[in-house]
Amino acid sequence: MLETSLYSPVKGFLEGLGFVVKGEIGGCDLLALSADSPPIVVICELKLQFNLELVLQGVDRMAASDEVWLAARMSIRGKGRESDARFRNLCRRLGFGLLGVSANGQVQVLLSPIAATPRRDPKRRSKLIDEHRRRQGDPVAGGGSRAPIMTAYRQEALACAAALAGGQKRPRDLKPGMPNAAKILLHNVYGWFQRTERGVYDLTESGRQALLRWPQASSGAM
Repeated sequence: MLETSLYSPVKGFLEGLGFVVKGEIGGCDLLALSADSPPIVVICELKLQFNLELVLQGVDRMAASDEVWLAARMSIRGKGRESDARFRNLCRRLGFGLLGVSANGQVQVLLSPIAATPRRDPKRRSKLIDEHRRRQGDPVAGGGSRAPIMTAYRQEALACAAALAGGQKRPRDLKPGMPNAAKILLHNVYGWFQRTERGVYDLTESGRQALLRWPQASSGAM
């Protein structure tokens, strides 16, 4: 069983509270934003069982969020950490919320988050919000997937690749739908593009393989 199996039920729980939820953003298993301006930032970390590593992950996320939730499978016999008063007290003092996920996907609030003394990292928080908003849809289930993360940048690069699938083009040919096309083609982070002449780009074999792995609905669409 993988931690990603917890993602769907926890996502549904937070969506029920009015949040927009996306997985694997900035190293966070799950990032949820409210519709407010500025948004309420909620980070949730997933583990198959409640343990110290999960708490340490939560501590690391505190500076970039308004609320931290820790979610894990409920132990079958009810003797896991979620039933340990010392564990709950530690999480309560840190201000963390605890979510228990049953075998059938039911989510139970074990401990509600408490607003702790602000320890904000504005730069990190801003990067998380920007990535959440730029990413199209929710292509990656949170919980430690080892597959390449479908970041907003990768989505834009794939859109450029799809636009070049029919033949060579100049960056200006990809605008206005892809305003970052020139930078993406120039920097060529994934090795998908090659310059055939001054200001003209084509796909490499690696780029064509990327389109096979992540098919695009239409040229420039995500």
